[in-house]
Amino acid sequence: MFTGIIEEVGTIAEVSRSRGLRLGVRAQRVLDDLKPGDSIAVSGPCLTVESISADRFHASLLPETAEGTTLSAVQVGQRVNLERAMRLGDRLGGHLVTGHVDGIADVASVQDRGETRLIELTCPPGQEKYLVDKGSVALDGVSLTVRNPVGRRFAVALVRATLAATTLGDLRPGDHVNIELDLIAKHVGKLLGESPAQGRLAAWLAESE
Repeated sequence: MFTGIIEEVGTIAEVSRSRGLRLGVRAQRVLDDLKPGDSIAVSGPCLTVESISADRFHASLLPETAEGTTLSAVQVGQRVNLERAMRLGDRLGGHLVTGHVDGIADVASVQDRGETRLIELTCPPGQEKYLVDKGSVALDGVSLTVRNPVGRRFAVALVRATLAATTLGDLRPGDHVNIELDLIAKHVGKLLGESPAQGRLAAWLAESE
């Protein structure tokens, strides 16, 4: 489990596709107490650390993870957001993030507005029902607040600190980001979708109109 508060921006130092996708990620801060078997979020997806050297860690991606995230096209030299798994008792500065990416969102527009930058995005089909105004969403592992969702389109506002401490300051129209929808919204939606009470509620509302 993660918080969506990025600890460090690392760099992809190695990419091997000979037997699946294996990455070597150059970092500093997150290596302090990292050990094999630990979980670390790399621009959103939760990966398991396989080995650690002086300036990097290595992790492999399952085919499902690689195909469903932007890491499938990752290149050497690319910057990535890094966050170690949270500990019980840590401050939850962002929101509950699992590292299980729901898909890839497309950047529609980027606008500077004074001290903030407004980024408009389009989420994959079917995910719009989980976008709630002032609700939470994680983009490339960064915890953000949803603004003005209309259909599949929504926006997020980035302050200077977020732009400086993450890769989101590099985004341009046409770019793609990993999106993880709010955990609570997904569970509530799943429960409501399978609950017989939902049908009764819909019928009651129809009769009341």
